[in-house]
Amino acid sequence: MSEEYKVSVAELAKKLELIPVIPEINTNDIYITQAEVNRPALQLAGFFDHFSSSRVQIIGNVEYIYINNILEKDENCNQILDRLFSAQIPCLVFCRGKQPCDKIVDFGRKYGVPVFISKDSTSEFTAEVIRWLSVELAPRISIHGVLVDVFGEGILITGESGIGKSEAALELLKRGHRLVSDDVVEIKRVSKDTLIGSSPAVTRFFIELRGIGIIDVKNLFGVESVKMTQSIDLVIQLEDWNKETDYDRLGLDENYIEYLGNKVVAHALPIRPGRNLAIIVEAAAINHRQKKMGYNAAEELYKRVTGKLEE
Repeated sequence: MSEEYKVSVAELAKKLELIPVIPEINTNDIYITQAEVNRPALQLAGFFDHFSSSRVQIIGNVEYIYINNILEKDENCNQILDRLFSAQIPCLVFCRGKQPCDKIVDFGRKYGVPVFISKDSTSEFTAEVIRWLSVELAPRISIHGVLVDVFGEGILITGESGIGKSEAALELLKRGHRLVSDDVVEIKRVSKDTLIGSSPAVTRFFIELRGIGIIDVKNLFGVESVKMTQSIDLVIQLEDWNKETDYDRLGLDENYIEYLGNKVVAHALPIRPGRNLAIIVEAAAINHRQKKMGYNAAEELYKRVTGKLEE
């Protein structure tokens, strides 16, 4: 990751409804930079080699029993807890509604480390915090384009300024589809297979139409016409028609474009007067969904043609 992204512990606590044990600690200035979590079982036993101190630390039922039944009787208890909290962990979360012992609270207050209680089970909380942090801390880029939801498929429309991206999006809105972002699309790589697109907060739900100006899609077409985020499933690259270019007419071979290391299917769509872009984009979205479901029209036609030739 070329740039480090971070979220505050306060955001985590608000999102996952964590109960603060030491409310006087300002969690707005404490940040999390890793989506992974850690259950400090070995650390509670005194082994701190390769300790992932920058991760959210989670205390489950096993760790809780160990702390209360074994660790507090250990003469090295204070030394172990001191090493744990002095490592400046971002926070310590007790799952299943377990109450931390006084020593934990004292060391948290001493080193300014937030301690929280979650009512969720350990596995549920772990899965949710990893999922949420993976999105919030995902590597990201911003590109020039329009992102729309067409029949549930995320269609990213790109091309030079003035080629008709916003006009195509407007026609798609009139046909019942949803806008995610116009002009600037923020792309996050949340997994090796998934790219999520969204709009910058400043321009969210606005479209710029040359000759008319800015329109507010949410107020003009209603809340059902907009969407906050959408996975990017297909890229439509608009370009001026060039009669010298040999455009793909069958679609047997897929072309791809790469964002943040993930490949997305891309179609080059030549623009010339009389072409209805919205209908073409709808057809591309449906065809892409068919291919994901196992049916490829181009391959079916090829089989029919080759079958006739063999006959």
